[in-house]
Amino acid sequence: MWIYGLMCELLGMNANVPTDIRFSFAALAKRGGETGPHKDGWGISFYENKGCRSFHDPKPSAQSELAALVKNYPIKSRMVIAHVRKANRGRVALENTHPFTRELWGRAWTFAHNGQLKGVKDLPLSFFRPIGTTDSEHAFCFVMDYLVKTFPDCPPPKVLDREISDLFAQLRGLGVFNALLTDGRSLYASCSKKLCYIKRQAPFGTATLIDEDVRVDFAAETTPDDKVIVIATQPLTHDEAWTVVTPDSTLILRGGEVI
Repeated sequence: MWIYGLMCELLGMNANVPTDIRFSFAALAKRGGETGPHKDGWGISFYENKGCRSFHDPKPSAQSELAALVKNYPIKSRMVIAHVRKANRGRVALENTHPFTRELWGRAWTFAHNGQLKGVKDLPLSFFRPIGTTDSEHAFCFVMDYLVKTFPDCPPPKVLDREISDLFAQLRGLGVFNALLTDGRSLYASCSKKLCYIKRQAPFGTATLIDEDVRVDFAAETTPDDKVIVIATQPLTHDEAWTVVTPDSTLILRGGEVI
């Protein structure tokens, strides 16, 4: 049995075709102040080609009119990151809601984090600076700073995969670093303690949310070629077999596949 923790919760999706995330987001939004204690703001970012559409609200997602809009707005995307916040560093404010976004190499990079990092604000920054006061945003700026200093242009995927995995391992050394990072093409997931994922592909079945009495028949919503991976802090459905990510590891997702 999974017990809701007092830290934030993450949600990510990577797919090979534009996919609707409203089913999963409905569960996450409930955990923002109703079925979970994560009432200190929420946010979600959708990628559409090179564009990134984001929504943020410092109010609890379970009571947020903006979250209700997102739950009823059929945005389809190949890449999504969402977050509900339980504040421990940084006041409850719009600038402290995740996901955070920065531009690098002509693409929007998006980041969300769950956990506490001791001494992270001692890490030097130069080009990228936080807007808010969270440890999480400082860690994001540290990653972006390293990448822009090391690579004037975007390196090949294998090189970038290795560098980001090494940066994530360094940050896990400072404490709890469960995090999601994407440039719209690859989804990088760091697991310190708790992350899990479900891969949905043909033959598709049905699934029922844990937090709300909602059931979906994915066979009616997909084609045989669709591949979708949903990653979350805790399982969102009770009738699917979620895979637990190995602690102290980095998972890389592209095109609906685990790389």
